[in-house]
Amino acid sequence: MSDPMTHHVKRLPVPPRAPTPGRVADWLTARDHAVFRTVASRHWPGADRVLPRLSRSANHGLLWFGAAAGIAVFGGSTRSRRAALRGVASLALASATVNTVGKRSVRRVRPVLDSVPLMRQLKRQPLTTSFPSGHSASAVAFATGVALESRGWGAVVAPVAGAVALSRVYTGVHFPSDVLVGAALGVGAAFAVRGLVPTRDQLPSPGRPHTDAPRLPAGRDLVVVVNTASGSATAKAALVREALPEADVREVGPEDLCAELDKAVESGTALGVCGGDGTVNRAAVAAARAGVPLAVFPGGTLNHFAYDLNIETVQDTCRALEAGDAVKVDLGRFTPGPDPDGSPGYFLNTFSLGVYPELVRIRERWSPRIGGWPAGVLAAHQVLRGERPLEAEVRGKRRGMWMLFAGNGLYQRMGPTPGRRFDLADGLLDVRVVHGGRLPGLRLVLAALSGPLSRSPFHSAGRMRRLRLAGIAPGTPLAFDGEVAEAPPAFVIDKADEALTVYRPLPTIQTAL
Repeated sequence: MSDPMTHHVKRLPVPPRAPTPGRVADWLTARDHAVFRTVASRHWPGADRVLPRLSRSANHGLLWFGAAAGIAVFGGSTRSRRAALRGVASLALASATVNTVGKRSVRRVRPVLDSVPLMRQLKRQPLTTSFPSGHSASAVAFATGVALESRGWGAVVAPVAGAVALSRVYTGVHFPSDVLVGAALGVGAAFAVRGLVPTRDQLPSPGRPHTDAPRLPAGRDLVVVVNTASGSATAKAALVREALPEADVREVGPEDLCAELDKAVESGTALGVCGGDGTVNRAAVAAARAGVPLAVFPGGTLNHFAYDLNIETVQDTCRALEAGDAVKVDLGRFTPGPDPDGSPGYFLNTFSLGVYPELVRIRERWSPRIGGWPAGVLAAHQVLRGERPLEAEVRGKRRGMWMLFAGNGLYQRMGPTPGRRFDLADGLLDVRVVHGGRLPGLRLVLAALSGPLSRSPFHSAGRMRRLRLAGIAPGTPLAFDGEVAEAPPAFVIDKADEALTVYRPLPTIQTAL
């Protein structure tokens, strides 16, 4: 018999139980397995032949290394080469992160292949753990790295990267969550690389102060001198003629270059030059002396000066000519004698004494026979093995130096090494000295990795307006903008402030390949 008092007790509703972390994980795992079974069992026309092969081609990053080579070679521009390099660097970081941290932290077993048709299964099943997907991380890292530097190439690579990531589920070697987390790690790796080495659009626009120059639409009243011995100058000359039909384009050899530049500054409103840094150096001196603006079309191997002004293509310079946009830049100067009274030499980028001029001389002797990079390695080996430190008097003290470097403007970091100037009219010399002593190779590497304002027992660096050197031994080579000459016994290094006007395009969002 029931207690009569129970009829007067009101029962309260029981609140729903909050989901526990274990239940959430179980639900996510169930969804993950369900999506895996759906993708693995679904028939996609043509995918059975394409996706397994594509997945195998991405083993050890081979697909992406090949893609990087293709972008660098067929892209035909500095932006394309940077995009390829950034993609490979992002891939390397993502792969290292997944294989050293990711797979060792979560030892997830690979999916069971019962629901995967035999024809789409990989011939060799991976032996590592499932989480996260290394293929997906590498693919997305490469595509993201490329896209951060070149949106055009990123759009080309992205569908392939997406197909590789999909193939890992389609062939049954990964769960969808493995792929998603791997892709997220790939994106993170690409942005981490960008944090270390900024993309060009992240950097401030170089060149100061801005000045107006004559507008020369279609190249009207522009004389362009092309050094046929420089890198890709001959090919670029055809692009200049096409883009600037009214320009007077003159192709000459190196022996006639100086004479042709002197004629050109008297014939047009502005002087154009197509070649490497050495060629641009001679044109800059001719333009500064004549008081005419300079238009630079990069056609050499390195093109440091043009790139520091955000000039990478013929179209960049044409844009500046059309708008009349230009900047003032300093000219570095080295003058024989204890005081700057003699006939000076000039440099747009760098001036150096010590091992580097000798390295350039040996490299130039061997490069026609064995190629540029092998010749550079051979030259570095010979110089660091057989050379003795340079002896010179600096600020009244006799010193031994492996190298003295003077930059026309302060060089800033592009990642771990100095690589770019943000201001070409700062009135300053970026002076770096590698002190004499043992282990010259190590000393040079440490100097390269150091900042523009640093000191150590191996090297020193600082900003200066003028530097006097004396006691230079006869026959000592000096290098400026890639050219080599014999150093005078004594000279002064300083700058001609804002001595040159150069056309420079205003920054725009780059979307081209």
